[in-house]
Amino acid sequence: MDEIRIGIFGLGHRGIHWLRILDRMDGYRITALGDIFASIHERALNELSDSRGVETHASYEDMLADPNVDAIALCVRCEEQGAMAARALESGKHVSSEVPAAHTMEDCWRIVAAQERTGLVYLLAEQLRYHGFITAWRGLVRGGRLGHVGYVEGEYMGRKDTRRYYRDMTTGEFVDVADLAAHPDAQPTWMHRMPPIHYLCHDLSAMLSVLDDRVARVTGMGARPQSYAHDAIHRSDVQVALLRTEKDTIMRMACGWTLGRSRETRSHRYQLIASHGTLETGAARGELPSMWLAGSQMHDAARVDWRTERADTPPEAAALADIPNTVGGRPSTGYSEPTIDYIVHKNFRDAILGEKPLEFDVYQAMDTAAPAILAADSISQGSKPIEVPDFHPSESRPAGRAPAGM
Repeated sequence: MDEIRIGIFGLGHRGIHWLRILDRMDGYRITALGDIFASIHERALNELSDSRGVETHASYEDMLADPNVDAIALCVRCEEQGAMAARALESGKHVSSEVPAAHTMEDCWRIVAAQERTGLVYLLAEQLRYHGFITAWRGLVRGGRLGHVGYVEGEYMGRKDTRRYYRDMTTGEFVDVADLAAHPDAQPTWMHRMPPIHYLCHDLSAMLSVLDDRVARVTGMGARPQSYAHDAIHRSDVQVALLRTEKDTIMRMACGWTLGRSRETRSHRYQLIASHGTLETGAARGELPSMWLAGSQMHDAARVDWRTERADTPPEAAALADIPNTVGGRPSTGYSEPTIDYIVHKNFRDAILGEKPLEFDVYQAMDTAAPAILAADSISQGSKPIEVPDFHPSESRPAGRAPAGM
């Protein structure tokens, strides 16, 4: 195989963003597009450089049965997305899945067992771990410059955005809570019901990649399951996970998107405090991260020109930098730096074609999903501490089988 025939299922903002990238990358040929809302199929087809022969599917089962699809790009946001990824593997398709990997422990194990049985490629398309400053921090930590990292903070606290909690089930368009009266067909989306801490995957993935570690125990805490900011949103404004890793790092991760924040405040923020130094992102957008190293004649932390974009961007990725940040004429809240997303799709491509194994495998993917799921379980159980399983095969769990009871 020298070309991957790929089908994209889920044609919202992230799906269209992926489509634009995959359409321009060597090694991919988009052969199918799918979404349960058939009304948006035409818009997606019009984004392609050549839509001849591209099939459209309103049913996920139909896409899985399509003989002209080798791999699935899964860009959905729903409670079943983990099961959908597992079904792709079970149907003989490689799968690259948007985050989070899954919303139940059963689906985490189902993905792992399916990947082990089939040997197909499963990639969790989490992109923050490839950001330029994260890559630099990983080098410093793994090189021993900071000593033992004792404490890590991470948060995803986006500015107030209420356009993802309801959707018009006739048109497929999202509806702001302020406009619900004008959209009687609008129904709550999974984002309306999802525990916010389930979305710690971005920050946990990035920090675990820096630490080369996994979470062993988690405790969760959250505000009441009803937004203080919006009566129409029946979920917590913020939830927090307290985590302990195998290498004895304590981590605090917070998630929430309905509290008021300045547009200039950075959504993703990190801090690492170690035995021989600190690393920290700036609080405001555009503010550079800072570093302090003990024993380096540094009297205070210094700003370092580490950015989201990478200094080692290859020409093929740089050619994607002009991809537009709009879908249907509106700014896309699902947009991210295309030169970073390129790395994700390149890793998937290279693994399928046998050119290079994944550097972020199915076990590491579940190491980002399981702590989030269990943090929400902890909250529902009065902040009870919960052990996080190791997803690798063992004497008690042979490869290709889920543990008893899952």
